[in-house]
Amino acid sequence: MLSLLKANYLLEHARGLPLNYTRYFASNGFKRTRDGPPKPAKATLELAPDTLAASTSRRNSLEEGPPLAVSLNHYFRLPPLPPIDDWLSHFPYATPVVRDRISIRDPASAIRVARSFITSKKTSTGNPKIIIEAFPGALSRAFLTLPPSQLRKLIILEDHEPYLEYLHPLARADPRVKVVPRTGFSWDTYSYLLESGDFDVDIAPWETLHPELHFVTHIPQTIAGEQLVAQLFRCIPEKSWLFNYCFFFFFRPLFDTSHTFQRFSAPPKGAERCKLSVTAEASSEFFLSLPPEKLSPFLDHFHPAATAVRVGAPNSRPEARRRGSPFLAVNVVPHAEQVIDKGKMDQWDYILRRLFVLKSTPLRKAISSLAPGAEVLLETLTNKELPPTERVDIRLMVKHLTLSDWALIARAFDAWPFAPEDLNIDSFVSYDRDQ
Repeated sequence: MLSLLKANYLLEHARGLPLNYTRYFASNGFKRTRDGPPKPAKATLELAPDTLAASTSRRNSLEEGPPLAVSLNHYFRLPPLPPIDDWLSHFPYATPVVRDRISIRDPASAIRVARSFITSKKTSTGNPKIIIEAFPGALSRAFLTLPPSQLRKLIILEDHEPYLEYLHPLARADPRVKVVPRTGFSWDTYSYLLESGDFDVDIAPWETLHPELHFVTHIPQTIAGEQLVAQLFRCIPEKSWLFNYCFFFFFRPLFDTSHTFQRFSAPPKGAERCKLSVTAEASSEFFLSLPPEKLSPFLDHFHPAATAVRVGAPNSRPEARRRGSPFLAVNVVPHAEQVIDKGKMDQWDYILRRLFVLKSTPLRKAISSLAPGAEVLLETLTNKELPPTERVDIRLMVKHLTLSDWALIARAFDAWPFAPEDLNIDSFVSYDRDQ
Protein backbone atom coordinates (compact mmCIF):
# COMPACT_ATOMS: atom_id res chain seq x y z
CA MET A 1 0.00 0.00 0.00
CA LEU A 2 1.34 3.44 -0.91
CA SER A 3 2.38 5.79 1.87
CA LEU A 4 0.62 9.13 2.18
CA LEU A 5 3.77 10.86 0.93
CA LYS A 6 3.94 8.69 -2.21
CA ALA A 7 0.20 9.02 -2.80
CA ASN A 8 0.54 12.80 -2.77
CA TYR A 9 3.49 12.50 -5.13
CA LEU A 10 1.48 10.41 -7.55
CA LEU A 11 -1.41 12.83 -7.56
CA GLU A 12 0.92 15.78 -8.04
CA HIS A 13 2.68 14.19 -11.05
CA ALA A 14 -0.32 12.66 -12.77
CA ARG A 15 -1.39 16.00 -14.23
CA GLY A 16 -0.61 17.42 -17.66
CA LEU A 17 -0.01 14.51 -19.99
CA PRO A 18 1.56 14.94 -23.43
CA LEU A 19 0.36 14.84 -26.99
CA ASN A 20 2.54 13.29 -29.65
CA TYR A 21 4.05 15.89 -31.96
CA THR A 22 5.94 14.88 -35.03
CA ARG A 23 8.32 16.56 -37.43
CA TYR A 24 9.23 14.00 -39.98
CA PHE A 25 10.00 12.96 -43.49
CA ALA A 26 7.61 10.16 -44.47
CA SER A 27 9.56 6.94 -44.79
CA ASN A 28 7.53 5.98 -47.84
CA GLY A 29 7.80 9.46 -49.30
CA PHE A 30 10.56 8.69 -51.79
CA LYS A 31 9.40 7.88 -55.30
CA ARG A 32 11.85 6.60 -57.85
CA THR A 33 11.63 7.43 -61.52
CA ARG A 34 13.33 5.37 -64.19
CA ASP A 35 17.07 5.96 -63.88
CA GLY A 36 16.30 8.86 -61.61
CA PRO A 37 16.94 9.58 -57.94
CA PRO A 38 14.26 9.37 -55.28
CA LYS A 39 12.10 12.41 -54.72
CA PRO A 40 11.73 13.35 -51.07
CA ALA A 41 8.47 14.06 -49.33
CA LYS A 42 8.13 17.52 -47.87
CA ALA A 43 9.03 17.99 -44.24
CA THR A 44 6.09 18.80 -42.00
CA LEU A 45 5.48 19.76 -38.41
CA GLU A 46 2.20 18.33 -37.30
CA LEU A 47 0.38 16.24 -34.74
CA ALA A 48 1.06 12.54 -34.98
CA PRO A 49 -1.79 10.58 -36.65
CA ASP A 50 -2.59 8.65 -33.49
CA THR A 51 -3.04 11.96 -31.68
CA LEU A 52 -5.48 13.27 -34.29
CA ALA A 53 -7.58 10.15 -33.84
CA ALA A 54 -7.43 10.25 -30.07
CA SER A 55 -10.66 10.43 -28.11
CA THR A 56 -11.18 12.19 -24.81
CA SER A 57 -10.43 8.97 -22.97
CA ARG A 58 -6.91 8.99 -24.42
CA ARG A 59 -5.78 12.29 -22.92
CA ASN A 60 -3.56 10.28 -20.62
CA SER A 61 -0.46 9.50 -22.73
CA LEU A 62 0.31 6.52 -20.55
CA GLU A 63 -2.87 4.64 -21.44
CA GLU A 64 -0.86 2.07 -23.41
CA GLY A 65 0.40 0.63 -20.10
CA PRO A 66 -0.60 0.54 -16.44
CA PRO A 67 -1.84 3.76 -14.82
CA LEU A 68 0.89 6.18 -13.78
CA ALA A 69 0.27 5.48 -10.10
CA VAL A 70 0.85 1.75 -10.64
CA SER A 71 4.07 2.40 -12.58
CA LEU A 72 5.33 4.76 -9.90
CA ASN A 73 4.57 2.19 -7.22
CA HIS A 74 6.68 -0.31 -9.19
CA TYR A 75 9.41 2.31 -9.63
CA PHE A 76 9.65 2.96 -5.88
CA ARG A 77 9.96 -0.76 -5.16
CA LEU A 78 13.18 -0.95 -7.18
CA PRO A 79 16.54 -0.51 -5.42
CA PRO A 80 16.41 3.14 -4.41
CA LEU A 81 18.32 6.10 -5.74
CA PRO A 82 19.39 8.85 -3.33
CA PRO A 83 16.72 11.43 -2.46
CA ILE A 84 16.32 13.84 -5.36
CA ASP A 85 17.46 16.80 -3.28
CA ASP A 86 20.75 14.99 -2.56
CA TRP A 87 21.66 14.13 -6.15
CA LEU A 88 24.20 16.94 -6.47
CA SER A 89 26.22 15.52 -3.57
CA HIS A 90 25.93 11.90 -4.75
CA PHE A 91 26.35 12.63 -8.46
CA PRO A 92 28.61 15.70 -8.78
CA TYR A 93 28.99 16.95 -12.34
CA ALA A 94 32.14 19.07 -12.16
CA THR A 95 34.43 16.34 -13.51
CA PRO A 96 35.00 16.22 -17.31
CA VAL A 97 33.52 12.71 -17.47
CA VAL A 98 30.00 13.84 -16.60
CA ARG A 99 30.14 17.63 -16.93
CA ASP A 100 28.01 17.69 -20.08
CA ARG A 101 25.63 14.85 -19.20
CA ILE A 102 21.96 15.38 -18.45
CA SER A 103 19.94 12.73 -16.60
CA ILE A 104 16.21 12.51 -16.00
CA ARG A 105 15.70 12.53 -12.25
CA ASP A 106 11.93 12.93 -11.84
CA PRO A 107 10.30 9.46 -11.77
CA ALA A 108 7.01 10.49 -13.40
CA SER A 109 8.85 12.30 -16.21
CA ALA A 110 11.08 9.28 -16.77
CA ILE A 111 8.05 7.00 -17.05
CA ARG A 112 6.39 9.34 -19.56
CA VAL A 113 9.52 9.42 -21.72
CA ALA A 114 9.95 5.63 -21.54
CA ARG A 115 6.33 5.09 -22.58
CA SER A 116 6.60 7.63 -25.41
CA PHE A 117 9.58 5.73 -26.80
CA ILE A 118 8.20 2.21 -26.54
CA THR A 119 4.40 2.12 -26.60
CA SER A 120 3.30 4.72 -29.15
CA LYS A 121 1.73 3.54 -32.41
CA LYS A 122 4.81 4.62 -34.37
CA THR A 123 7.20 2.60 -32.20
CA SER A 124 5.22 -0.40 -30.98
CA THR A 125 5.66 -3.72 -32.78
CA GLY A 126 3.66 -5.91 -30.41
CA ASN A 127 6.79 -7.74 -29.24
CA PRO A 128 8.78 -7.40 -26.00
CA LYS A 129 11.80 -5.15 -26.56
CA ILE A 130 15.52 -5.47 -26.12
CA ILE A 131 16.70 -1.96 -25.23
CA ILE A 132 20.32 -0.82 -25.33
CA GLU A 133 20.63 2.30 -23.18
CA ALA A 134 23.72 4.51 -23.12
CA PHE A 135 24.34 7.23 -20.51
CA PRO A 136 21.47 6.23 -18.21
CA GLY A 137 19.62 8.09 -15.47
CA ALA A 138 16.25 7.43 -13.89
CA LEU A 139 15.06 6.32 -17.34
CA SER A 140 16.55 2.86 -16.68
CA ARG A 141 14.18 2.38 -13.77
CA ALA A 142 11.30 3.74 -15.83
CA PHE A 143 11.89 1.05 -18.47
CA LEU A 144 11.71 -1.58 -15.73
CA THR A 145 8.16 -0.49 -14.88
CA LEU A 146 7.18 -1.96 -18.26
CA PRO A 147 5.80 -5.51 -18.02
CA PRO A 148 7.68 -8.49 -19.53
CA SER A 149 5.25 -8.38 -22.45
CA GLN A 150 6.81 -5.01 -23.41
CA LEU A 151 10.42 -5.33 -22.17
CA ARG A 152 12.50 -8.51 -22.52
CA LYS A 153 15.96 -7.16 -21.77
CA LEU A 154 17.60 -3.86 -20.79
CA ILE A 155 21.31 -3.57 -21.60
CA ILE A 156 22.82 -0.55 -19.82
CA LEU A 157 26.13 0.95 -21.01
CA GLU A 158 27.84 2.94 -18.25
CA ASP A 159 31.44 3.26 -17.05
CA HIS A 160 31.14 6.04 -14.45
CA GLU A 161 31.62 4.45 -11.03
CA PRO A 162 29.24 6.70 -9.02
CA TYR A 163 26.45 5.69 -11.41
CA LEU A 164 27.43 2.02 -11.48
CA GLU A 165 26.96 1.90 -7.72
CA TYR A 166 23.22 2.34 -8.29
CA LEU A 167 22.96 0.31 -11.51
CA HIS A 168 24.39 -3.01 -10.33
CA PRO A 169 21.61 -3.41 -7.71
CA LEU A 170 19.09 -3.12 -10.56
CA ALA A 171 20.65 -6.13 -12.27
CA ARG A 172 20.36 -8.10 -9.03
CA ALA A 173 16.73 -7.03 -8.56
CA ASP A 174 15.50 -7.65 -12.12
CA PRO A 175 16.90 -10.47 -14.29
CA ARG A 176 16.05 -8.48 -17.42
CA VAL A 177 18.90 -6.04 -16.67
CA LYS A 178 22.47 -6.44 -17.95
CA VAL A 179 24.96 -3.74 -16.91
CA VAL A 180 27.97 -3.38 -19.23
CA PRO A 181 30.62 -1.19 -17.51
CA ARG A 182 31.77 0.46 -20.72
CA THR A 183 31.16 3.85 -22.30
CA GLY A 184 28.53 4.37 -24.97
CA PHE A 185 30.90 6.70 -26.85
CA SER A 186 33.31 3.95 -27.90
CA TRP A 187 32.69 1.76 -30.96
CA ASP A 188 34.67 -0.97 -29.17
CA THR A 189 31.87 -1.16 -26.61
CA TYR A 190 29.41 -2.33 -29.25
CA SER A 191 31.92 -4.82 -30.68
CA TYR A 192 32.34 -6.20 -27.18
CA LEU A 193 28.58 -6.37 -26.76
CA LEU A 194 28.13 -8.32 -29.98
CA GLU A 195 30.90 -10.76 -29.04
CA SER A 196 29.95 -11.21 -25.37
CA GLY A 197 26.85 -13.31 -25.93
CA ASP A 198 24.63 -10.84 -24.06
CA PHE A 199 23.27 -9.43 -27.32
CA ASP A 200 20.94 -12.28 -28.34
CA VAL A 201 19.23 -10.51 -31.23
CA ASP A 202 18.49 -12.07 -34.60
CA ILE A 203 19.16 -10.22 -37.85
CA ALA A 204 15.89 -9.18 -39.51
CA PRO A 205 15.28 -8.21 -43.15
CA TRP A 206 16.17 -4.56 -43.74
CA GLU A 207 12.75 -3.83 -45.24
CA THR A 208 10.94 -4.76 -42.02
CA LEU A 209 10.91 -3.25 -38.56
CA HIS A 210 12.97 -5.22 -36.11
CA PRO A 211 10.43 -6.70 -33.68
CA GLU A 212 12.66 -6.22 -30.63
CA LEU A 213 15.69 -3.94 -30.96
CA HIS A 214 15.79 -0.37 -29.64
CA PHE A 215 18.71 1.95 -28.86
CA VAL A 216 18.31 4.83 -26.40
CA THR A 217 20.93 7.42 -25.55
CA HIS A 218 21.47 10.96 -24.34
CA ILE A 219 23.37 13.23 -26.72
CA PRO A 220 25.58 15.70 -24.83
CA GLN A 221 25.67 19.33 -25.90
CA THR A 222 29.28 19.06 -27.00
CA ILE A 223 31.34 18.71 -30.16
CA ALA A 224 31.69 15.01 -29.32
CA GLY A 225 27.90 14.74 -29.03
CA GLU A 226 27.35 16.23 -32.47
CA GLN A 227 30.08 14.01 -33.92
CA LEU A 228 28.30 10.98 -32.45
CA VAL A 229 25.04 12.05 -34.11
CA ALA A 230 26.80 12.46 -37.47
CA GLN A 231 28.49 9.07 -37.18
CA LEU A 232 25.22 7.30 -36.35
CA PHE A 233 23.49 8.85 -39.38
CA ARG A 234 26.42 7.74 -41.56
CA CYS A 235 25.98 4.16 -40.36
CA ILE A 236 22.39 3.94 -41.63
CA PRO A 237 22.98 3.90 -45.43
CA GLU A 238 25.97 1.59 -44.94
CA LYS A 239 23.88 -0.76 -42.76
CA SER A 240 26.78 -0.91 -40.35
CA TRP A 241 27.01 -0.88 -36.55
CA LEU A 242 23.70 -2.07 -35.02
CA PHE A 243 21.94 -1.15 -38.26
CA ASN A 244 23.36 -4.37 -39.62
CA TYR A 245 20.53 -6.08 -37.74
CA CYS A 246 17.79 -4.33 -39.73
CA PHE A 247 16.43 -0.85 -40.05
CA PHE A 248 15.18 -0.27 -36.55
CA PHE A 249 13.93 2.36 -34.18
CA PHE A 250 16.83 4.40 -32.87
CA PHE A 251 15.79 6.73 -30.07
CA ARG A 252 17.63 9.44 -28.30
CA PRO A 253 16.73 12.03 -25.77
CA LEU A 254 18.35 15.18 -27.14
CA PHE A 255 18.55 18.67 -25.69
CA ASP A 256 19.22 22.21 -26.94
CA THR A 257 16.76 22.87 -29.78
CA SER A 258 18.87 25.76 -31.06
CA HIS A 259 21.86 23.60 -31.86
CA THR A 260 22.14 19.90 -32.75
CA PHE A 261 18.47 19.14 -33.32
CA GLN A 262 17.97 22.22 -35.49
CA ARG A 263 21.10 21.33 -37.44
CA PHE A 264 20.05 17.82 -38.34
CA SER A 265 16.38 18.71 -38.89
CA ALA A 266 16.92 21.94 -40.86
CA PRO A 267 15.00 22.01 -44.19
CA PRO A 268 16.31 23.53 -47.43
CA LYS A 269 16.61 27.32 -47.08
CA GLY A 270 16.77 26.91 -43.28
CA ALA A 271 19.45 28.95 -41.54
CA GLU A 272 20.93 25.79 -39.98
CA ARG A 273 20.93 23.72 -43.19
CA CYS A 274 24.22 21.79 -43.39
CA LYS A 275 25.84 18.49 -44.36
CA LEU A 276 24.30 16.80 -41.30
CA SER A 277 20.81 18.00 -42.32
CA VAL A 278 21.08 16.41 -45.76
CA THR A 279 22.47 13.12 -44.41
CA ALA A 280 19.73 12.93 -41.77
CA GLU A 281 16.97 13.71 -44.27
CA ALA A 282 18.32 11.12 -46.71
CA SER A 283 18.51 8.36 -44.15
CA SER A 284 15.78 8.84 -41.56
CA GLU A 285 12.43 10.02 -40.36
CA PHE A 286 12.51 11.82 -37.02
CA PHE A 287 9.89 13.22 -34.70
CA LEU A 288 9.47 14.39 -31.13
CA SER A 289 8.08 11.70 -28.85
CA LEU A 290 6.92 14.36 -26.36
CA PRO A 291 6.35 18.09 -26.85
CA PRO A 292 9.19 20.12 -25.26
CA GLU A 293 6.93 21.77 -22.70
CA LYS A 294 6.31 18.39 -21.07
CA LEU A 295 9.97 18.34 -20.07
CA SER A 296 10.13 21.96 -18.94
CA PRO A 297 11.18 23.74 -16.83
CA PHE A 298 14.48 21.91 -16.73
CA LEU A 299 14.92 22.09 -12.95
CA ASP A 300 11.70 20.12 -12.38
CA HIS A 301 12.81 17.13 -14.43
CA PHE A 302 16.58 16.80 -14.81
CA HIS A 303 19.93 16.50 -13.10
CA PRO A 304 22.11 18.48 -12.58
CA ALA A 305 19.67 20.95 -11.08
CA ALA A 306 22.20 23.63 -10.16
CA THR A 307 22.28 25.14 -13.65
CA ALA A 308 20.62 28.51 -13.16
CA VAL A 309 22.60 31.28 -14.83
CA ARG A 310 21.78 34.88 -14.08
CA VAL A 311 20.77 36.48 -17.39
CA GLY A 312 23.05 39.40 -18.19
CA ALA A 313 25.82 38.21 -15.90
CA PRO A 314 29.36 38.57 -17.29
CA ASN A 315 30.41 35.66 -19.48
CA SER A 316 27.01 33.97 -19.13
CA ARG A 317 25.87 31.92 -22.08
CA PRO A 318 22.85 33.04 -24.13
CA GLU A 319 19.53 31.85 -22.70
CA ALA A 320 18.80 29.48 -25.61
CA ARG A 321 22.20 27.80 -25.29
CA ARG A 322 22.13 27.10 -21.55
CA ARG A 323 22.12 23.58 -20.21
CA GLY A 324 18.73 21.96 -20.81
CA SER A 325 17.07 24.88 -22.67
CA PRO A 326 15.11 22.91 -23.69
CA PHE A 327 15.56 19.14 -23.48
CA LEU A 328 13.98 17.13 -26.29
CA ALA A 329 12.93 13.49 -26.52
CA VAL A 330 13.40 12.52 -30.18
CA ASN A 331 12.66 9.34 -32.13
CA VAL A 332 14.72 8.54 -35.23
CA VAL A 333 13.51 5.84 -37.63
CA PRO A 334 15.70 4.89 -40.63
CA HIS A 335 13.96 4.81 -44.02
CA ALA A 336 13.26 1.33 -45.35
CA GLU A 337 14.44 2.56 -48.77
CA GLN A 338 17.66 4.55 -48.51
CA VAL A 339 18.46 7.47 -50.82
CA ILE A 340 22.21 6.92 -50.39
CA ASP A 341 23.21 3.55 -51.81
CA LYS A 342 25.34 1.24 -49.70
CA GLY A 343 29.01 1.94 -50.35
CA LYS A 344 28.38 5.53 -51.49
CA MET A 345 28.42 7.31 -48.12
CA ASP A 346 32.04 8.46 -48.49
CA GLN A 347 31.20 9.94 -51.88
CA TRP A 348 28.17 11.78 -50.53
CA ASP A 349 30.21 12.98 -47.57
CA TYR A 350 32.89 14.36 -49.89
CA ILE A 351 30.37 16.19 -52.08
CA LEU A 352 28.49 17.67 -49.13
CA ARG A 353 31.61 18.80 -47.33
CA ARG A 354 33.03 20.44 -50.44
CA LEU A 355 29.91 22.31 -51.42
CA PHE A 356 28.76 23.40 -47.96
CA VAL A 357 32.04 25.26 -47.56
CA LEU A 358 30.41 27.60 -50.11
CA LYS A 359 26.86 27.24 -48.79
CA SER A 360 25.80 30.78 -49.74
CA THR A 361 27.24 30.50 -53.27
CA PRO A 362 25.13 29.49 -56.30
CA LEU A 363 25.78 25.90 -57.35
CA ARG A 364 27.00 26.98 -60.82
CA LYS A 365 29.95 28.71 -59.12
CA ALA A 366 30.45 26.39 -56.16
CA ILE A 367 30.66 23.17 -58.16
CA SER A 368 34.29 23.85 -59.13
CA SER A 369 35.20 23.09 -55.51
CA LEU A 370 34.55 19.38 -56.15
CA ALA A 371 37.59 18.87 -58.36
CA PRO A 372 39.42 20.45 -61.31
CA GLY A 373 37.09 20.44 -64.32
CA ALA A 374 33.97 19.69 -62.25
CA GLU A 375 32.17 22.48 -64.13
CA VAL A 376 31.44 19.89 -66.81
CA LEU A 377 28.87 18.38 -64.44
CA LEU A 378 26.67 21.44 -64.96
CA GLU A 379 25.86 20.19 -68.47
CA THR A 380 24.52 16.94 -67.06
CA LEU A 381 22.55 18.68 -64.30
CA THR A 382 20.86 21.09 -66.73
CA ASN A 383 20.41 18.77 -69.73
CA LYS A 384 17.10 19.84 -71.31
CA GLU A 385 16.60 16.39 -72.78
CA LEU A 386 15.93 15.15 -69.25
CA PRO A 387 12.54 15.66 -67.57
CA PRO A 388 12.36 18.64 -65.17
CA THR A 389 12.40 16.31 -62.17
CA GLU A 390 15.88 15.14 -63.16
CA ARG A 391 17.38 18.60 -63.64
CA VAL A 392 18.85 20.96 -61.05
CA ASP A 393 18.42 24.71 -60.85
CA ILE A 394 22.10 25.63 -60.70
CA ARG A 395 21.22 29.21 -59.73
CA LEU A 396 20.23 28.00 -56.27
CA MET A 397 22.59 28.59 -53.38
CA VAL A 398 24.09 25.38 -52.00
CA LYS A 399 22.15 25.66 -48.74
CA HIS A 400 18.87 25.90 -50.72
CA LEU A 401 19.33 22.62 -52.60
CA THR A 402 16.76 19.92 -51.90
CA LEU A 403 17.47 16.27 -51.20
CA SER A 404 16.43 15.46 -54.77
CA ASP A 405 18.99 18.01 -56.04
CA TRP A 406 21.72 16.40 -53.93
CA ALA A 407 20.80 12.95 -55.27
CA LEU A 408 21.14 14.23 -58.85
CA ILE A 409 24.49 15.86 -58.09
CA ALA A 410 25.76 12.63 -56.51
CA ARG A 411 24.56 10.60 -59.51
CA ALA A 412 26.34 12.92 -61.96
CA PHE A 413 29.51 12.91 -59.87
CA ASP A 414 29.48 9.09 -59.66
CA ALA A 415 29.14 8.80 -63.46
CA TRP A 416 31.91 11.35 -64.17
CA PRO A 417 34.99 9.51 -65.51
CA PHE A 418 37.37 12.08 -63.99
CA ALA A 419 35.89 12.18 -60.50
CA PRO A 420 38.68 12.05 -57.90
CA GLU A 421 39.35 8.66 -56.39
CA ASP A 422 40.91 10.13 -53.26
CA LEU A 423 37.91 11.48 -51.35
CA ASN A 424 39.95 12.92 -48.52
CA ILE A 425 38.60 16.42 -47.92
CA ASP A 426 42.14 17.87 -48.10
CA SER A 427 43.07 16.15 -51.38
CA PHE A 428 42.12 19.13 -53.55
CA VAL A 429 41.80 22.88 -53.09
CA SER A 430 39.91 24.61 -55.89
CA TYR A 431 41.39 27.45 -57.87
CA ASP A 432 38.64 29.80 -56.69
CA ARG A 433 39.42 29.06 -53.05
CA ASP A 434 43.16 29.62 -53.65
CA GLN A 435 42.42 33.02 -55.07
